[in-house]
Amino acid sequence: MALERIRDLLSGLASTEETRLPTERALSERLEVSRSAVRRALEVLEAEGVVWRRQGSGTYTGRRPVPTATDAGDPLITAADFMEIMEVRLRIEPPLTQLAALRAQPEEIARMREHLARINQTADADARELWDGALHRQIASSARNRLFLGLFDIVNRIRQDDSWRSVRERARTLANSRETTRGQHETIIDAIEARDPARAGEAMREHLLLIQEILIRQTSLEPALESVAAALAHPVPIDRPASRTEPA
Repeated sequence: MALERIRDLLSGLASTEETRLPTERALSERLEVSRSAVRRALEVLEAEGVVWRRQGSGTYTGRRPVPTATDAGDPLITAADFMEIMEVRLRIEPPLTQLAALRAQPEEIARMREHLARINQTADADARELWDGALHRQIASSARNRLFLGLFDIVNRIRQDDSWRSVRERARTLANSRETTRGQHETIIDAIEARDPARAGEAMREHLLLIQEILIRQTSLEPALESVAAALAHPVPIDRPASRTEPA
């Protein structure tokens, strides 16, 4: 995934004197992803304050990104199922949201609202998932607990894998839940801004429970839908009994 691969690249650059990133085209070729994927990832990183751009000059690294505990190809990504991911998220993100309600700075809350606006405005499914992840990470970062953030990044890296993003997007489409999740995100941010940790944590818990329910429906419906589609594509001929002629 472009976003996580560029995060890895930034982690390497942070230990050298080099601060300027390669061009979008060079990054696309180096990471073997599309230029549009690179562009979307850089937009998210710029909104997070990890990189910054100078018109006509290029993209530069900002503060060093928080390193994650997994590497590309980690078996966690392929071995974990969505129930494991949601179980961990339900135990990590509500407490992080409570801490964010106590510690988030006004500019961080403003970035949360900017990320939410991006989610609501974009028609691109991949971009929507990236901004959704950026919103949740901004909340986690605002908690100001590096160990907690490291745990969050492990889980977030798994859920940002292409296969997981695809499952979530299909689930949201089938459930027609975008309006509901938008309202839940607004409630979470409002509670953080109101410095109400109990309400913020509960709002995040309700949001994650909805996502979990949607994913359960998706995974239970898919085999049935695939069977129906296969039956429609290859109908089995029905043997009809031969008509009998009654003797005169």
